[in-house]
Amino acid sequence: MESTVAAPIGTALMPERTGIRRATTSRPGVAPTRGSRGRDPAADLAAMWSTLFGTPALTPAEVEMLGSLALTHTVSQGASVLDRTQSAHALVALREGEVAVGFRTVGGTFRTERIVRGPSWLDLSSAWLDETHAMDAIAGTLSTVVELPREALQAQLAYHPALAQRLIRSLALEVQALAVNTHELMHKDAPARLAQWLRQRCEPMPEGAGGNGAVVHLHERKRDVASQLAITPETLSRLMRSFTTQGVIEVSGYTVRVLDITALERLALA
Repeated sequence: MESTVAAPIGTALMPERTGIRRATTSRPGVAPTRGSRGRDPAADLAAMWSTLFGTPALTPAEVEMLGSLALTHTVSQGASVLDRTQSAHALVALREGEVAVGFRTVGGTFRTERIVRGPSWLDLSSAWLDETHAMDAIAGTLSTVVELPREALQAQLAYHPALAQRLIRSLALEVQALAVNTHELMHKDAPARLAQWLRQRCEPMPEGAGGNGAVVHLHERKRDVASQLAITPETLSRLMRSFTTQGVIEVSGYTVRVLDITALERLALA
C-alpha cells in the first residue's frame, strides 16, 4: 500500500517512497571509511570539532587525537543512521547533512522528534552507558557521519583532561536542553509551543525582500513538525491559519515569513 505524508502548509499531499535504504557503509564486512569526499579531511574534522566543542578552541594535540580516532562514513538519503536495537560503541556526530531523530514504530512508521543539521552531535551518551542507542535516526539528505569509538576515546582522555571536561559540558548542555523541552511541553499550550518553535528558527529577511521581519524555511514535513510539538497535523494547520489571520506570519509553500516578530515572541511567552 502506498503511504502518504503531510506536506508543508499550503501544499498538496505527495506520495512517500516506501522502504529505507541501507547506509553504504553498513553492509556486513564493510567498515566505515576515514576521510572526506573530495576535501581535506583534516580541515573538515577540525572545523567540526570547533563547532561541537565551542570555545575556547581545541589545542592542536586534541584535534590531532580526535582526528586519529574518527571514523567517517557517508549515509545515503533515507538510510538508517542510528538504530535503537543496536548497541552503541561510539559517540556519533553529524558533520554535514540533515538527519531526522525519533522512533520507528513496530509498524515501520518513523516518528520524528527533531531534525538535526550538521555539524552537531547525534548520540553523545549511549556509548558511555554500554547500551543501545536511545533513539532511531534516518538521513533526510546525503549525510556525513563521524564516529568516535568510546573505548579508544576513553583511553586517550586520561592524557587530555581538558577535553574530558569539554565532553562533560557537552553532556550537561544536552541534559539542560531536555529539561527545557520537557518544561515547555508540560507548561506551555500548543500556540505558545508553535510560536517558540518558529522564533527559534527565524532568519533575517533576505536583502531586497522588503520589510523588517524574518523568515523561517520549513525543512520538515508538516507531520514531523507536529510530532515535535506534540500536536496533530490538523492542529498545526489550524494554528498556522490563526497566526496568519492575526497578521503575525505569512505562509507560502515551504517558507513562513514572520511579519511581526514582537507579536510572535509575545505568543511564545503566553
